[in-house]
Amino acid sequence: MAYITINRQNFYHNLNQIALKTGSKEKIAIVLKDNAYGHGLKLIATLASEYGIKHAVVRDLTEADEVKGFFESVLVLAGESRADEVCSFAVNSIEQLSGMEKGCRVEIKVDTGMHRNGIALSELDEALDMLTEKELNLIGVMTHFKSADELGSEYFWQKKYFELAKQRVKERGFDNVRFHSHNSAAILRTKSFDEDMVRAGIALYGYDELPGSFDKTDLRPVLTLYAKKVATKLLEKGQRVGYGGTYTAPKDMVVSTYNIGYGDGWPRASDKAPYRTSEGLEVLGRVSMDLMSFESEKESLCIMDDAQQAARHFGTISYEIMTALSSDIPREVIE
Repeated sequence: MAYITINRQNFYHNLNQIALKTGSKEKIAIVLKDNAYGHGLKLIATLASEYGIKHAVVRDLTEADEVKGFFESVLVLAGESRADEVCSFAVNSIEQLSGMEKGCRVEIKVDTGMHRNGIALSELDEALDMLTEKELNLIGVMTHFKSADELGSEYFWQKKYFELAKQRVKERGFDNVRFHSHNSAAILRTKSFDEDMVRAGIALYGYDELPGSFDKTDLRPVLTLYAKKVATKLLEKGQRVGYGGTYTAPKDMVVSTYNIGYGDGWPRASDKAPYRTSEGLEVLGRVSMDLMSFESEKESLCIMDDAQQAARHFGTISYEIMTALSSDIPREVIE
């Protein structure tokens, strides 16, 4: 099977870069949702804990239960909730509050303009009244920026609306509440960080998605994808490779198959634009479910060491390239 390496030094370097922005590693909450962006949920949780990260963000309770032993707090973004000493639960609507059990730790998500999940500013007082009535424990108040990675004024509008939400929560007398709005793009572009926590995701895995007009932060990719050779054969000039025979050998050439394909989460791609690996090798013909062909005899090939470059080729984003990688692919830590 193909395999993935996780570079510990690069991961810790990225954590250091974000800690410089926040002023303290204690203010970093690592986003681990969707198998830690494809890097391996428990593996990354272990590395983050060893570095000294105290807080995490996950998709649901299933992920939370896998990693809660590594952290002081785990924010669960969606799904079921329960009273729990470690887990807190994002409140995405007024209706959600009505179904939460007494003692549940909650973090209200305020919709400041993304209009996906969250409670409107006009509903904030109602939400605060309801959580008090139901004896829920308000741990935090949060929002999510829809365009922190773009030029434009919407980012600043959302910051302004979130300040209004923070002010109202404080006026209502809620103490010991953490306020957080910054994602990776927001923390990378900010010049001064004054909140209680940053929810850092893609930046910790090595990618800065800000436009070139922003100052760049030195981030290093953590994940590298490899495939192992399955078989080698001599392809004669004129013979065609794979399903549909879309690649015709221009000469006699040595071709090997390698054990990765779309069944492992790698994009199938277009016949018109063959993908080239980080070593410059072109995929020959169509990607199969479990195999790809290259002009190579090497025992293993580096398929990808930069998800941004791969994403540009496939017309998508680094997030999709990495999160699509199957959790069945073995992952190992390298120094």
